[in-house]
This record gives sequence, structure tokens and C-alpha cells, in this order.
Amino acid sequence: MVSTAPSTPANRNPRVGCAGWSIPARHRELFGEGDSALARYATRFSAVEINSSFYRAHQPTTYARWAATVPADFRFSVKMPRAISHEHRLRDSEALLDAFLGEAGALGDTLGGFLLQLPPTLAFDDGVAAAFFSALRRRSDARVACEPRHASWFTPRAEALLAAQGVSRVAADPPRAVVGAAPGGDPGWHYWRWHGSPEIYRSAYPDARLQALASAIAEVGTNSASWVIFDNTAGGHAIADASRLQSLLVADAAGGGHA
Repeated sequence: MVSTAPSTPANRNPRVGCAGWSIPARHRELFGEGDSALARYATRFSAVEINSSFYRAHQPTTYARWAATVPADFRFSVKMPRAISHEHRLRDSEALLDAFLGEAGALGDTLGGFLLQLPPTLAFDDGVAAAFFSALRRRSDARVACEPRHASWFTPRAEALLAAQGVSRVAADPPRAVVGAAPGGDPGWHYWRWHGSPEIYRSAYPDARLQALASAIAEVGTNSASWVIFDNTAGGHAIADASRLQSLLVADAAGGGHA
């Protein structure tokens, strides 16, 4: 069974990071030295989302190398393969789960959890969802964050199923439904995933939006894990937005408010 630590060190909660660890040249001064892009990235941020696992499998040795590159209190979120979410659409996925968990499990203690992003065309079916998440839970007690994109998932019935299975619902921006802007499902992992707005993947976030996000995170408190992943990487803005949010959160923690 793939497992992950149930708690996050207080000085690393909330965790802020990006989808991937590519560092645009204009932001290199924000990072310390390192032997690789990941090592340099980890001098600034405490979490990263591995998106490449959605498209292709990685060898356990690759995951182990990544784990050995970062500090002990760094955490990875690993996106589940599209073969599970988009091709099989959560059905008959046990063999795929076994293969994926066997690979990603090589992250060891640096595994923070899994991200499951669903296709916009996949409607909520309680039987299919319950069977899939039950199969996943028989194999792993790691945190799981689900990002549904069909309106039928933003209902009390779907929320109840996710919570019962210990699965968080991503707070996405732009949201697919009004309630989708706030975290849902299991309250043990609050996972904000911001893609860029108004132009998805490309727009930078204005400071007012980042300040509102910092306030929302502060309201959650530190009793449960909070992650924020910026996915607006196509325009190269994720690093700057994540860094600014870090500053706002530090100011909040120090009682200084937003500057």
C-alpha cells in the first residue's frame, strides 16, 4: 500500500508551488543554487505537481531520483495517468492503478498525494466513482485531490461520496461551477489549483486576487494540509504568482497583513 505522512510540518503549511519545476530565465534570481532545475526549484518552494505522469509512465528509478534531489520536507503531488481518467474514464482501472502506484511509490516520504483531473465530458456516476475510489483506497492511503470538470460533480451527492472516500475536491480557477472555487470533499487536504485567468494557462493573477487567496488560506488554518499549485505556466507567470503568494502568507503569519 502506498502511504504518505498524515501531517505536514507546521513551517511547510500551507505549501505553495507550481505545475512542474521549469524556471524561466527572468525568475532565476528567486532561487538558490542546485545541480538541477528541480534542486534549484526546491530552494524556494516546498511542493511541486508532477504533470508529466499524466501523459507517460515514469520508471520507479526516476521517481526515486527526484525524491533524492529535494529536501526531506519537500513534497510531490503526482497527476494520475490519462489512461485512467480519460481513456478508461475510471472504469476497469485496477491494473493501471497497480502500475502507476508501483511507480510513484518510489517517491517514498516525499509523496504528498495524487491529483486526479477528470475530463469535462465525464459526468458523475456514483457507482463508477465509488468503485474506482474504493479500488484506489484498497491500494493506497495517500492523499487524493480530484479536479472534476463536469457540472454533475458539484452536487451534495458527489461531495458526500468524495468525503466518504477521503478524497478532496480541488478548488480550481477558473472554476467550473460557483462552488468549485472553494475546496470541497474531504477536508483533510485543501488543494487550490489555479490555471490562470482570464486566459487559462497564460494569464498572470493581479495582486488583489492573490491577496484574496491568501485570506482564504488563512481562514482554513493549519489543522489540515493546504496546498496551492499555480498552473499558469504557458505564459511563464506561475513562478512569480507563487512567489508573491508566499510573501502574502508570510505577512499574514507575522500579523502584518498584506503589503
